[in-house]
Amino acid sequence: MTDHPATDDIIGIGFGPANLSFAIALRDAMGGAPRPTMRFIERQDRFGWHRAMMLPGADMQISFVKDLVSLRDPTSPFSFLNYLHVKGRLSTFLNLKTFNPSRVEYNDYLAWAADQFSEVVAYGETVDSVQPETRDGRLAAFVVQARDGAGAQRLRRCRHLVVAAGGDPAIPAPFAEHMQDKRLIHSSWYLPGIAEALGAPRLDGPEPRILVVGAGQSAVEIVTDLGARYPRALVDLAIRGPALKPADDSPFVNEIFDPAAVDRIHDAPAPVRAELIAAHRATNYAVVDADLIQDFYATLYEQAVSGVIRYRLRRSTRVVALEPASDGLRATLRDDIAGTEERQGYAAVICATGYQRATVPAILDPLRPFMDGETADRHYRLPLAGAEPRVSLHLQGFSEPTHGLTETLLSILPVRAAAIADTILAEERAARAAIRPAASAP
Repeated sequence: MTDHPATDDIIGIGFGPANLSFAIALRDAMGGAPRPTMRFIERQDRFGWHRAMMLPGADMQISFVKDLVSLRDPTSPFSFLNYLHVKGRLSTFLNLKTFNPSRVEYNDYLAWAADQFSEVVAYGETVDSVQPETRDGRLAAFVVQARDGAGAQRLRRCRHLVVAAGGDPAIPAPFAEHMQDKRLIHSSWYLPGIAEALGAPRLDGPEPRILVVGAGQSAVEIVTDLGARYPRALVDLAIRGPALKPADDSPFVNEIFDPAAVDRIHDAPAPVRAELIAAHRATNYAVVDADLIQDFYATLYEQAVSGVIRYRLRRSTRVVALEPASDGLRATLRDDIAGTEERQGYAAVICATGYQRATVPAILDPLRPFMDGETADRHYRLPLAGAEPRVSLHLQGFSEPTHGLTETLLSILPVRAAAIADTILAEERAARAAIRPAASAP
């Protein structure tokens, strides 16, 4: 580890869609010289957005207009439409008559945009912590401690830090103690995980029985993919509720994802804010697109007609125990309505149980003595006590209780990115304006 860390004005931790949109907004807002320098640190070895869920036939759940830039600047060369133009697919995409590109194509769009910032991204580095650098007892800078794939440690220093590290897989009990077992898979590593656990499909031998846990979009997508990927597999879907619920994407409800909704939620009294967020949970949490529900229901009905049962929807069911066995994992499933329990063996168990986010990510723990609370302000800036001017800490994806459901989604990325970029650049301009009169004084 070097004792003299490299210095940039701005460092972003994570280089997924959030900080990619921020990088674009920052570049657009910088204007003329002097231009603050920026650097991003990403633990993946190359750009990728949910690569483990690039399932055949899976489409985006939001419009392509909600891309990296269009809500902020529809004329930007980083728009999805310009991506289609550059790739020579604009006319043919229009012939699809859809607002929702495939997930594979949207990931390619994001990677295309990310490639244009490759010179300022350090891929393959994992951030371990962010340490304070002090001057006369005041927070003067952040020192980001990271390590590369070979274990070599890197230090980087900055005055402005933007953290968009994403969420951690939510692993409920009793799965957490078995996460080292390769036959237990979270949806965030589904494709490589299922290949390692089950290998290639076989046309002979016993049918593998697979359990999927979860009631959201990812769970039903995985069930559908498993049936196609392993034609002999028997697939159980365990959900805690009595039925799969459709996502509410009706126009008035969808206004919760408009940029203006952030002001309404942020400015509301705390109890009202919580009620607003709770009232709109059916737009995003534990819900499934209506057309996918329809397709899955039709599949179950066709089974009833043919008498060949490959899929089972296990309603009002919880996994209350899990134990490893030589041929897989044995789950104890409790039917909460019948009050009965059943032990069943599975070749693999997949948790489509979503993600969890701390209010403040753990890598920032060394900065807590300088934090004035854990709630970001309207511009996604975490208040700091005893910090010098031109020192700021911004969070992306950690403020749902105060900023609403858009916080962890793609819906308003460019608007949020612009708010952060403008705040940082305003601080830089103000600091330089204060320095110039002092330097010219006799």
